[in-house]
Amino acid sequence: KLSINVFDYNCHLDLIKLLRQEGELVKLRRARQKMSELFPLTEEIWLDWLKDEIKMASESSEREKVYELFERAVKDYICPEIWLEYAQYSIGGIGQEGGIEKVRSIFERALTAVGLHVTKGTALWEAYREFENAILETAQPAPGSVPSPEQQQMLCSQLEKIHTLFRRQLGIPLLDMEASYAEYEEWSEDPIPETVIKNYKKALQQLEKCKPYEEALLGAETPKLAEYQAYIDFEMKAGDPARIQLIYERALAENCLVPDLWARYNQYLDRQLKVKELVLSAHDRAVRNCPWTVGLWIRYLLAMERHRVDHGVISEMFEKALNAGFIQATDYVEIWQAYLDYLRRRVDFTQDSSKELEELRSAFARAVEYLKQEVEERFSESGDPSCTIMQNWARVEARLCNNMQKARELWDNIMTKGNAKYANMWLEYYNLERAHGDTQHCRKALHRAVQCTSDYPEHVCEVLLTLERTEGTLEDWDVAVQKTENRLARVNEQRAKAAEKEAALAKQEEEKAEQRKQARAEKKASKKAKKPRIGDKRKADDDDEGEWGQEEEEQPSKRHKGEGDGVLLDEDMEVETGLFGRSGPEKLDRPANQKEKASTSRKDIPKVLHDSSKDNVTVFVSNLSYNMADPEVKLKELFEGCGEVAEIRPVFSNKGTFRGYCYVEFKEEKSAAQALGLDRKVVEGRPMFVSPCVDKNKNPDFKVFRYSTTLEKHKLFISGLPFSCTKEELEDVCKAHGNVKDIRLVTTRAGKPKGLAYVEYENEAQASQAVLKMDGLTVKEHVIKVAISNPPLRKLPDKPEAGRASQFAVPRQIYGARGKGRTQLSMMPRALQRQSNPVAKAENGMVQNSPATSSEPPEEPKKMSNADFAKMLLKK
Repeated sequence: KLSINVFDYNCHLDLIKLLRQEGELVKLRRARQKMSELFPLTEEIWLDWLKDEIKMASESSEREKVYELFERAVKDYICPEIWLEYAQYSIGGIGQEGGIEKVRSIFERALTAVGLHVTKGTALWEAYREFENAILETAQPAPGSVPSPEQQQMLCSQLEKIHTLFRRQLGIPLLDMEASYAEYEEWSEDPIPETVIKNYKKALQQLEKCKPYEEALLGAETPKLAEYQAYIDFEMKAGDPARIQLIYERALAENCLVPDLWARYNQYLDRQLKVKELVLSAHDRAVRNCPWTVGLWIRYLLAMERHRVDHGVISEMFEKALNAGFIQATDYVEIWQAYLDYLRRRVDFTQDSSKELEELRSAFARAVEYLKQEVEERFSESGDPSCTIMQNWARVEARLCNNMQKARELWDNIMTKGNAKYANMWLEYYNLERAHGDTQHCRKALHRAVQCTSDYPEHVCEVLLTLERTEGTLEDWDVAVQKTENRLARVNEQRAKAAEKEAALAKQEEEKAEQRKQARAEKKASKKAKKPRIGDKRKADDDDEGEWGQEEEEQPSKRHKGEGDGVLLDEDMEVETGLFGRSGPEKLDRPANQKEKASTSRKDIPKVLHDSSKDNVTVFVSNLSYNMADPEVKLKELFEGCGEVAEIRPVFSNKGTFRGYCYVEFKEEKSAAQALGLDRKVVEGRPMFVSPCVDKNKNPDFKVFRYSTTLEKHKLFISGLPFSCTKEELEDVCKAHGNVKDIRLVTTRAGKPKGLAYVEYENEAQASQAVLKMDGLTVKEHVIKVAISNPPLRKLPDKPEAGRASQFAVPRQIYGARGKGRTQLSMMPRALQRQSNPVAKAENGMVQNSPATSSEPPEEPKKMSNADFAKMLLKK
């Protein structure tokens, strides 16, 4: 695997683990060495490596190699455990020449690096004191003997070293400071000085301020980024550079793959500390951890230039950046631009020719060719459509090298790359000619611009006329006026034609819409013609005054023909409230002698009004199969694992068939939240949609889309997959390039694959490498395309035209997301509607104009009782 992809971090770890188990020490050392060259190693990997090497090191030459390994280890991350191990290992070489001073040097460096660590710094201070106490014990004279002046001086010196360590430690806010203070009181024969007590109390106060942040880190889950950021902000306000550096290092040890954190740290080092070794080391670690982030490489190049690093080293680092595997074409444009800026600053333009100038020109040419060949081949675009690099090259040639001929050649090349239609490009060239060229070339450029510009031709024409008004002759003015008038006339003609074409298309769309409306109206009319005539309806009871237009107290169950004198309710009248915001409709009577419904009708099932107060414990389940047998039992089995189910309410049609959606009510709110995790679970071959139960009448902007619609650098979008490709087969392909966290195959609502997938990796590095290796790969004779996930913006629904609204049109919003439901149809006869309104609305929502319309307002119809209304119908 590593021979295919050397940047597979997890594969390196697996190889090291296997070699360690097998005891292959030589191969193990080589594998660790290779990994350390590519990546900064974590604290655990370094400690395992160091312990293995310490076991094998016996001779002094081998100890020196271990020392070198420790030096490499402490440079990757600031880790208290590695520094402590380093100091303790160095004590083993105390018998060598200069051994004691070497140990002290390592301890001092460790204290500088991590001595301020609030939770782990104490261990280093105590280890250092123990070492000095051991030295003190060896310096004590034998019992009963009188120490010589040299021994007495050495004893005093050693005691002073230990006093100093105590005092230094007590001035730093560390956990268990009180124990250290008590130990000092017990150890010291003299009273503790007032200055030490004062510093100790000040450190205690500082510790109290730090404790909330340390406790937050202790209780937070990895990666603790928000908690570390709050801690960093606190230390930044305090302004102690050493403490700021330490907290940044602590944060990076746990968030080494967060580019923004590296960028903020490096910016602080560049602007505040400005220590060369520290700054360059941090930049180097940043690009090794996040090589796909172009901004970190650019900052590294600038830091190297700022600290006057050798030109060869900077060029080598730039070549590494080109091979880092950026995930966007524009990233390559940015890194090239940064490097070209650096080369330009090296050139002494007072000389006519120099090695640096030739190198700059060569780099410009290489950049243009690189974007055209390498980048365009990989991304299908150069990333530089406006040719910014060539524009900068032209400016350098014109302004700094006084070579307008070369600048004109470059601009001619820029215009041939599809930029001639843009006014701003011509005006950029014109300004360059105006500043460093001559009037003749300015005029020529503007004449070409007038002919070619398509976005803002008026502006270009105005600039040309301004030039001729300022510097041109009468002949020049006449030519310019004629050319601009002809051009603007052609432009206006083209715009008029385009407007006519657009109007024609709009008219065609309106005609098509009208035809569709008419077709629907005719279809509706033909269906109504097949229904039983009104005269066949059962005679209504004259005395039943409370039957029409009144809502009943209770929702009656459906009653069929022959089961009594009750009326038949429309079974499509749904009383549930869910994603589409439907509420309980009015109960309207239907004639009792309609055709008998299918035998599958569900009898005597009362419809329960949805209680919106229980939305927080209810989920809306949709996209289920219409053929699902006994959905209540099936769904209860699915949702029981989320918590106790209080009720399942499937929705049925008037024929008693399941409509594919239902409501699941739980006993507890957390169960409903857990049930949302079953969204997109495949049930009987279809993805089941599970969403919160929300009334869209009250929340019209509520959207349910669980996936991100923004750029996700750790996730891939794969297209062109064969429909037969399974999740397991795709995982086998993808896991060779990193740890796959999740795979989602995109399907239709019916559960059929679309040949698309989203693959989520652990980090951006693995995703970027997977793009390089998998794009263009053949899977089951299908060539797939792989890119970083960056979905296009979701289109918002078009707003209705203002002119379409009329006095009889009811606003769509009051009907919910699907418009007017069948349960909201007007049951008033059309004959009665025509009496009260010159324009009637058909039952299906289509507008029908009355043949006879009068300018006078219609008389208000006489109020009728239910009995009068029934008699009128029977007379028809």
